[in-house]
Amino acid sequence: MRRNARPRRSPDRAVIDDDVEAAGLQWGGRFAEAPDPVLLAFGSSLNDDLFLASFDVVCSRGHVRALEGAGLLTGAAADSLRSALATVATEIDTGAFAAFARAGAFEDVHGAIDARVRELAGEAGESLHAGRSRNDQVATTLALYARDRADRGRAQCVQIAGTLSARARTALASGTVIAATTHWQPAQPVLLAFWLDAAAQPFLRAAQRFAAVHAAASAACPLGSAALAGSSLPLDRAAAAAELGFAGPSRNALDTVGDRDVALDLLHACARAVAAASRLCEEFVLWTTPAFGYARLGDAASTGSSLMPQKRNPDPFELVRAAAARVSGAYAGALGCTIGIGLSYHRDLQETKSLVIRGTEHGLAALDAFSRALDNLILNEAAMDARAADGYTVATDLADALIAAGTTARAAHRAVGARVLAAERANRPLDESDVQALGIPGAPIDARASVAAKRTSGSTSPAAVAAAIDATDADLGRLKAP
Repeated sequence: MRRNARPRRSPDRAVIDDDVEAAGLQWGGRFAEAPDPVLLAFGSSLNDDLFLASFDVVCSRGHVRALEGAGLLTGAAADSLRSALATVATEIDTGAFAAFARAGAFEDVHGAIDARVRELAGEAGESLHAGRSRNDQVATTLALYARDRADRGRAQCVQIAGTLSARARTALASGTVIAATTHWQPAQPVLLAFWLDAAAQPFLRAAQRFAAVHAAASAACPLGSAALAGSSLPLDRAAAAAELGFAGPSRNALDTVGDRDVALDLLHACARAVAAASRLCEEFVLWTTPAFGYARLGDAASTGSSLMPQKRNPDPFELVRAAAARVSGAYAGALGCTIGIGLSYHRDLQETKSLVIRGTEHGLAALDAFSRALDNLILNEAAMDARAADGYTVATDLADALIAAGTTARAAHRAVGARVLAAERANRPLDESDVQALGIPGAPIDARASVAAKRTSGSTSPAAVAAAIDATDADLGRLKAP
């Protein structure tokens, strides 16, 4: 027996239709009983869908064009629908539409917009959904959403990479050297400019991924695929695709209505971009500790403690670091929802849509927060320079010098390792006495000499770093527009 079931109604068609109409549903004629409101609420996607509202209006304008091209709308009816959709777009911007949709407890944003258009356009509004299913409508709206958010993500990643590249160029002029690490242990000296240019690269790749999403979201227009088999109405799909900025109509309706590749690719791009930010967040959190002292986060981006008066916390970096897990988890969940379902549309995809929207919105917010915090990060280049050779970071240069003089790599490694051990026991850095003992006069023994000694492309030598920064800036110029 159903718990909390509604009292059973007699199959009064008028009463059932009234219930369906009151619920704002776009279906109901074949049912002899009104829907259970608890189950209807469980199935509602309205709160997530509100992020798609403006894109659904655009999608509906495209469908008006398809109906008009098919001769299924008079010019006056098409104008009435366009006017109603323009009003809805304004109401979305002001927040009035969200209030309307929530007050009506609509099943989804598509039904809410359809209901509002019918209120505004009267009889013409009854034709808006002709030849259209929510299946192709949702697929089209998601593609429009993905295109917009991909542009936003690309722009954010370009901005972050541009900030890092500009700082790299300034640091190159100053010649600041920092001890780069592996396993968080001192490894080798590198130019700070080299580090900053390295930090920019993942965001260039992220921007390229977002640009690819934009291109994919502009390729094939789902509108006109209807439920899964296309429509018997002569919809002008080419006109709708052109109206919405697609290269053309999609090829196969059965595939199209269940395809969420573009939405998943958008969320994947967000996850990868925030993951890149999280890695830098880890570095900056450590850099801002007194133990490192490499950086200070400005007041506008720092928070304090409710108990400890001295605290200065880099919360934005910590929150972005955690956001990477949240967004990547959303991606895993969204992808998981598509596993094992058949062709065409299944309601499982509503969960994919929800996860894509939530993950994308949080991911883009995290990128914005990271960019703002980065703008407030003040680097202590003097502290970096002072500690660039700490931890015997020039040891590899001594080994390279031995190899260049004819020693085998293994023998060079052992010989320099022994000198490091001796220096460590004596509590001193590697110095000229080690160079003499190894028989490699003139070998680099300080951090700046180590940097200058590099010969390969892509290295930390000043010339290689200058070339890399120029290449980064050229890539940024190409990525500034989709």
